Amino acid sequence: MNGRPVVVTAAGAVRGRDDGRVAAWRGIRYAEPPTGALRWRAPVPAAPWRGVAEAGAFGPASPQRPNPAVPLGPPGAVRMDEDCLFLNVVRPSAEPASGRPRPVMVWLHGGAYAVGASSQLIYHGEVLVMSADVVLVTLNYRLGPLGFLDVGAAGVATAQSNLALRDVLLALRWVQDNIHAFGGDPDAVTVFGQSAGAGLVTALLASPAAGGLFQWAIAQSPPAGSMYGPERSATFARRFLEHLEVSPEDDAVLRDLPVQAIVDAGAAVYTEIPREHPGRLAFAPVVGDDLLPEPPLRVLSEGRGLPVPLVIGTNRDEATLFRLMRSPLLPIRRAALERMFAALPAEQAPGVRFPSREAVLAVYARRPLSRGVRVATDIAFRMPALWTAAGHSTIAPTFLYRFDYAPRLLRLTGIGAAHATELPYVWGDFATLPRDPSFFLGGRRTAEAVSERVRARWAAFARGGVPGTGWRPYDADERATLVIGRNDRLVPDLDARLRAGWGEQVLTFR
Repeated sequence: MNGRPVVVTAAGAVRGRDDGRVAAWRGIRYAEPPTGALRWRAPVPAAPWRGVAEAGAFGPASPQRPNPAVPLGPPGAVRMDEDCLFLNVVRPSAEPASGRPRPVMVWLHGGAYAVGASSQLIYHGEVLVMSADVVLVTLNYRLGPLGFLDVGAAGVATAQSNLALRDVLLALRWVQDNIHAFGGDPDAVTVFGQSAGAGLVTALLASPAAGGLFQWAIAQSPPAGSMYGPERSATFARRFLEHLEVSPEDDAVLRDLPVQAIVDAGAAVYTEIPREHPGRLAFAPVVGDDLLPEPPLRVLSEGRGLPVPLVIGTNRDEATLFRLMRSPLLPIRRAALERMFAALPAEQAPGVRFPSREAVLAVYARRPLSRGVRVATDIAFRMPALWTAAGHSTIAPTFLYRFDYAPRLLRLTGIGAAHATELPYVWGDFATLPRDPSFFLGGRRTAEAVSERVRARWAAFARGGVPGTGWRPYDADERATLVIGRNDRLVPDLDARLRAGWGEQVLTFR
């Protein structure tokens, strides 16, 4: 029924909104403000409060450079603030027909570890929770230098590493402690994410600290190989401090800096690093601390991650989005690709033989005009997904997909199934982007049918670890891959030619 439902959490009561279809609690604080002495420190659980806290509006987004392509919510409705560690809970208004707690899906948004927020229109979740009959949790975590830069490796004595990952872990613990009060089942939690959010999913799967916090995982286009060790992290952090013109010994100065100065310095490093070192990101989870002792891609490809059933996949044309946006994040032009190929052999662990340039490029001989886009798609997304699926399938059911569907206009313009184009299909909402031309040449009805199938599969997986019918787990013999298009089809060893060119050995940046 319509109203302002109140739920009592471990820290205090929160009042949400119920429109008769869905009940939503927005802007629930799960951590103390990560400011002042807590800047570049692990999050601290929210202190208890008295009375009833209003939870009718989203909390602030993590500070970031505004990006017109990533609106954080309705115009004027969302602000940015360093005090950003809030989460949201959405569920159907009606009681579950089963009489049992609903499965829980916890979403980690993407954005190259530098942009985005849970308040983005596409993540509001009403269609998803109604069709899947789940309790949805979305959350903000610290971004850019505040969440993914290891300034401690550069000499800032009191700083800690992997702050955003620690934020996510704290939010997952909040789910374990509180979601039952919202009608969710803490023993049926699926963590899912896209792009950087999916990268965090793979980091969780490789982190001993995440054990027991979720039962299933979905990784949509994870950049699983783009995580670096302490030496490289220290290099990036020193570059950041140089832009600030602050010494690492000036700890008090760093904690008192205006957050805009941090955002500006972070934006400079964000652009410089991939231009100088094609294929590398300035901000990403850090390898070598207590949370991530080893590279997640290595752990997962060797079958040593958490034994959690996994859905993992990529989009067919990932890199066309980066080409369209002229983004420096992926090496697409020939000069950048040549520099990446020259640098990669020295990046590999001892004993790992990098495939020959000729063998790799032979994979793309049939489509030479799109070679840069294809190489970038595969080294950044597809090959890490294949290596992860091969290893993780030895310890838990693993389901591999490739999302191929694109409306006619996107196909004709060469965009195709680009990075992030699967999001409206997962969330069931095609009206959240300003001036979206996707259906100018038709295809809306087919897209809605594809979305219904995708949501049904994700929901089935969240209910029991099997993503619907006709999708067999990946294994070393069949290597079954679900191709999601106008119609779904299961293809044995879809990526045989790709694997032959790139080889079976896992390639990473150190």
